[in-house]
Amino acid sequence: MIERDELAAWLRLLETPKLGRESARRLLSTFGSPEAAIAASVQARREVIGEVAANALTIAPAELGDLVNATLTWLGDTSTNTSAARRSIVTLGDPTYPALLLETADPPLLLYAQGRVELLRADAIAVVGSRNPTPQGAQDARAFAKNLSEAGWVVVSGLALGVDGAAHEGALDGGTGTIAFVGTGLDRVYPRRHLGLAHRIAQDGLMLSEYALGTPPLAAHFPLRNRLIAGMTRGTLVVEAALKSGSLITARLASEAGREVFAIPGSIHSPQSRGCHALIRQGAKLVESAEDVLEELQPRRSTGPRPAVEPSDTPPADPLLDAMGHDLVSLDALVARTGWPAHELNIRLLDLELTGQVARRPGQLFQRITIA
Repeated sequence: MIERDELAAWLRLLETPKLGRESARRLLSTFGSPEAAIAASVQARREVIGEVAANALTIAPAELGDLVNATLTWLGDTSTNTSAARRSIVTLGDPTYPALLLETADPPLLLYAQGRVELLRADAIAVVGSRNPTPQGAQDARAFAKNLSEAGWVVVSGLALGVDGAAHEGALDGGTGTIAFVGTGLDRVYPRRHLGLAHRIAQDGLMLSEYALGTPPLAAHFPLRNRLIAGMTRGTLVVEAALKSGSLITARLASEAGREVFAIPGSIHSPQSRGCHALIRQGAKLVESAEDVLEELQPRRSTGPRPAVEPSDTPPADPLLDAMGHDLVSLDALVARTGWPAHELNIRLLDLELTGQVARRPGQLFQRITIA
């Protein structure tokens, strides 16, 4: 476990007001360690980061001692969580620090980690999307993530509602694991609806944050969190996204970092498909299966041969499903397309709902759910 003095130096570098991440990295590059940067003269620091930031570091933040104590307690206290032994601090330059993050413009100086820290060095892909996906979008996120995990890829997402949560669940089912990059301290779970999922990830995957313990869910933190999701992965898959979406920020950051961007197309009538369609027009690869993603990513793997991915079973043809297509459709439209009486269609639609092949949507509309 990290020693108290070393932890205090890192936290002082991170928590000092008016000293940003870029200035902190420049100090580390010049002086070699947080302790050396703090011990350096103000004049020596001024030459590296300027007067305001150099002067700010002369006085330790008032809450630093409490934060150091809380962090050490979190690292070592197993009274409330049996996996506390798997809590750790990963600093810039640590052998376990994600190699791909070092190639980005704004790598975090320190990461709080809970779970399987070895996943930091594994091949990873981001799966992101809408917080309010269609039933098809949630199913696609879960199925793609599971298939990618079965193929040996760690799935990275942000623990948000919707696509993020479905992706984490699918990846855990696939066996390789998942990483959740969160925008709060690791002693908090946001959203609270994902408390159980967060505990499962801490046990079988990895929870990560660059924010100090006690940090609440502030709106400004989540776009910053997205740079880390994009930065530590070899590609980003967008499942569903509106035109103004945090998922498009993640995709843009991935593209700027030279990583692959993938998007699943959808109905031209669905607002949740427009972000993906915009990405495809901008050069993202259109994908219809996990195999399409693996085809692009596999040559970029750091080690190992390409694992086989079992294709999904193809269900037998169903005339009603064929008539529905993949857009939202009303009962009247289905009567016109099939020629069946409305009462027979209602019975058949209910059967398909119960087997998970059709979802009932607001406005008396129906949508076919395809297993990816």
